[in-house]
Amino acid sequence: MAQYYEAVGRRKRATARVRLMSGSGNFTVNEKEGSVYFSRISDLPDILRAFIAVGEDFGKYDVSVKVLGGGVTGQTEAVRLGLSRALVLINGDWTSALRKNGLLTRDAREKERKKPGLKKARKAPTYTKR
Repeated sequence: MAQYYEAVGRRKRATARVRLMSGSGNFTVNEKEGSVYFSRISDLPDILRAFIAVGEDFGKYDVSVKVLGGGVTGQTEAVRLGLSRALVLINGDWTSALRKNGLLTRDAREKERKKPGLKKARKAPTYTKR
């Protein structure tokens, strides 16, 4: 078994467990090819921004991701955060470069819960005078 670096990334309701090991540039997400799983044009380059930020070649690593919950954007950003955290485990000197690009900050915004008596989290029913 080859050594790997594992990190967890979260965004909204999505959780991604990212494993990074030396290899030949394979990118698999939930047992599928990365470009098949993230079919939107901007998703894969957004995830791989972490490699560009540290000046490392993506082809030197195999990335294996298990992602659960959330939607497409939440999953994309969860994988991006997990990948950035895994890169920091490989080389701690990359922390400042990743932080400068905003890749190590966990976006904590989540959907606010609905309150009783309201239609949504904050939207109140229409007021009628009579």
